[in-house]
Amino acid sequence: MKERIVFHIDVNNAFLSWTAVLLLKQGYKQDIRKIPSIIGGDEKERRGIVLAKSPVAKKFGVVTAETIYSAKKKCPSLQMFPPNYEWYSKNSKALFKYLSQYSPQLEQFSIDECFIEMTGTSYLYKDYKELAYKIKEEVKAMFGFTVNIGIANNKLCAKMASDFEKPDKVHTLFKDEIEDKLWPLDVGELFMIGKKSKEALNKLNIYTIKDLAFADDKLLERNFKSQARYMKEAAWGIDNSKVEPRSSKRDSISTTETLNHDYTDEEKLKEVLFRQADDVSRQLRKQGEYASTVAVIFKNNQFSNYSAQAKLPSPSNNTKDIYALAVKIFDTNYKHDPIRLIGIRLSSFTDRKEEQVSLFDEEKSTETVENEEIQKTIDKINSKFGKSIVSPASLKMINKNHSERKKLDKN
Repeated sequence: MKERIVFHIDVNNAFLSWTAVLLLKQGYKQDIRKIPSIIGGDEKERRGIVLAKSPVAKKFGVVTAETIYSAKKKCPSLQMFPPNYEWYSKNSKALFKYLSQYSPQLEQFSIDECFIEMTGTSYLYKDYKELAYKIKEEVKAMFGFTVNIGIANNKLCAKMASDFEKPDKVHTLFKDEIEDKLWPLDVGELFMIGKKSKEALNKLNIYTIKDLAFADDKLLERNFKSQARYMKEAAWGIDNSKVEPRSSKRDSISTTETLNHDYTDEEKLKEVLFRQADDVSRQLRKQGEYASTVAVIFKNNQFSNYSAQAKLPSPSNNTKDIYALAVKIFDTNYKHDPIRLIGIRLSSFTDRKEEQVSLFDEEKSTETVENEEIQKTIDKINSKFGKSIVSPASLKMINKNHSERKKLDKN
């Protein structure tokens, strides 16, 4: 049996690096990666939050997600630049397109990182570490930014390896390196172990990943329930998950967004849902399928999760239908708590649109066909020029109309 090989590729300080590349292209005299700088959104919209910081700013103690006011107190010479999400998306797509030449099995993990399944390519590449260095240097030369590459026998260890030391590095974490490279690390550095889990583990005298690897199973189960098994396997570097390209058909499609601050404004949350409905419905149309169920996922500022779902009147992959139902689910189930993360999930897929149309529904049927043709045209434009360049104006009216109906109902 061939040894499994997985790459994890992560853009170093993506938002700041991509902004630096754009500014240099536009003739800006300084590389903002080499000065005290941050990426910060509109202060009114994001309450002045630091989205990314340069290594120089980091030395002054500036941290991601703190207020710009606080960051500038630490570093008065700090320069702030706005985010450019369209440019970030363009860089992300270009990078993944370049990387896909090395293996068709590429899974986008986020806008700036991906996994590549290299198993079975040994006849093409004799030395995977040498290949990783080649990729790293080509990315730097072609795109102007740097990446870290982790090489391992599974996704978990490849992800851990790419984080060992940054920037512009290649690291390995193979099975025979677990004891030397993984176990000495602080338990909080293990992938998916958050701040609260780390604090709880520390209370059990578990401080390193090695401590977790040899911790009593029953002790972990009592304190962490279903999470205990993942913790133990991860500490031993065990992960059997597959690299799944986004283009492959899936049983469900979901997207979530961790917000830059805790949202309580319902209209802002619905704007996020609008973007997400557009994203998941486009993915579903690409699969050539229709969803029967829509779910909305919430995580509040206390890290408590809750969700709710509902059935569509008939299976659909139309953004308008999916967003309209998502808004209804939101209005019925939102607890008016500060939201840290929100998302949409589609499930119960079918390859046929099972819609009953009577002789008296000819006008409605014609409208449905026209909407689908419009949707196809929009998809073609967006796939050529970038995501969400064009969207149906009617979608943007759903939220407004729904809010107006709620006001009328109250009166």
